[in-house]
Amino acid sequence: MHEKEKDLIDAFLRGQVDRRGLIKGLGAMGLAAGTAGTLLNLGQTRALAADFDWQAHKGKTIKLLLNKHPYADAMIADLENFKKLTGMNVVYDVFPEDVYFDKVTAALSASSPEYDAFMTGAYMTWTYGPAGWITDLNEWIKDPAKTNPNYAWDDFLPGVKNSCAWNGKPGGALGSDDAKQWCIPWGFEQNNITYNKAMFDKAGVTIPGNMDEMVAAAAKLTKDVGGGVYGIGVRGSRSWATIHPGFLSAYANFDQKDLNVSADGKLSAAMNTAQSKAFHKQWVQMIQESGPKDWSTYTWYQVGTDLGAGASAMIFDADILGYFMNGGDNKMAGKLAFASFKANPAAKAATPNIWIWSLAMSNFSKDKDATWYFMQWASGPEHGLFGATKMDFVNPVRQSVWKDEMFREKLNKSYPGYVEMFDASAPGASIKFTAQPLFFDLTTEWAATLQKMVAKEVPVDEGLDKLAESINGQLKEAGLG
Repeated sequence: MHEKEKDLIDAFLRGQVDRRGLIKGLGAMGLAAGTAGTLLNLGQTRALAADFDWQAHKGKTIKLLLNKHPYADAMIADLENFKKLTGMNVVYDVFPEDVYFDKVTAALSASSPEYDAFMTGAYMTWTYGPAGWITDLNEWIKDPAKTNPNYAWDDFLPGVKNSCAWNGKPGGALGSDDAKQWCIPWGFEQNNITYNKAMFDKAGVTIPGNMDEMVAAAAKLTKDVGGGVYGIGVRGSRSWATIHPGFLSAYANFDQKDLNVSADGKLSAAMNTAQSKAFHKQWVQMIQESGPKDWSTYTWYQVGTDLGAGASAMIFDADILGYFMNGGDNKMAGKLAFASFKANPAAKAATPNIWIWSLAMSNFSKDKDATWYFMQWASGPEHGLFGATKMDFVNPVRQSVWKDEMFREKLNKSYPGYVEMFDASAPGASIKFTAQPLFFDLTTEWAATLQKMVAKEVPVDEGLDKLAESINGQLKEAGLG
């Protein structure tokens, strides 16, 4: 690196030049954008090394267990910088999601020391943490001798960070003062609207601003777009994953809950209130009128591919699902747009439930300090910015990355409405479920009940009363109710 280039990068790292000025200046020196990015990464690596002993574990090797995902792709693409920074080596196994969590469970339940760290969903830590399979990371986060001064723990989006922390007590509030930080947020999904603008224009439909408008818009799209296009895609398989995206995001916007927590910590079902029943009726009506014919089989994959293929006019699901359908070789690439959605007309803003891909440390790791060096680098602001600007690392979990002008321009250029959607939704984004060990079983039963309602096998009111009765019985049997 020549001195002029080094001086400009150092000025950027000191905050004297913004990112746009840096790239423009390097361009004036004859450097292409890709080369400029490489030099910036090297400069950031050099700056990190100046403030912290990143070489403390030089020569050591850690092993990761990864899900096949753009987040893992971004990390692997940047891994040489970590190796140069620390002198450490990193090896990893990557598995597709349909078998990934089985691999995680097998390793952890066997107390295997093979993997030091792994990708996980925050919900899974409600099982892994109390079982003693993963480590409370507060020990490292709060130790200045083990965490570099630029890690900026307060830079994480508060709702996302708190959703990865739980005290282990059933019904305990996420992010409480006594919470254990079971994992570090890495990337996350908000649930909002992705829509086909041309189809909306053809049907004369505007972006829905509440649940009534969504039901009406989906019906009109189904009727007027033609060609077999249906109005709205939402998940419907018999799985907890049917409840957590659009459904719970809308449900929670009406201040409805999955469970009540009494003063003495006892749990009870909360989904059979009058407000909940009214919401369920609308949701069921929307699917019956405007959803896909085989809705009860729909997962993330079917919801996304239908949108990308032009078979549906909009989805109410993960924003990043719409992001990926708006690119690649999808038929509708470049034709999709994004909008925040608040189901409750009386609500001030959207309050989406979220899925968080996170990094957790195995309690069976033989070198937790070395593992933490990798984890803090992979979840640090420098790598977060690399992933967001150079790769498809959406959504970043750090506020500083969302403030980056070049990242926002990248989104604005190809993903209309995405930045505005994020800005409107992020303050209210968090996990809305109650943390407790029966989460997967109870939420899957909720999805099964929803299927019966849509199929007209049970009326909504009766179905929810039976569901609440069943859940209360299971909670009492487990000593939780």
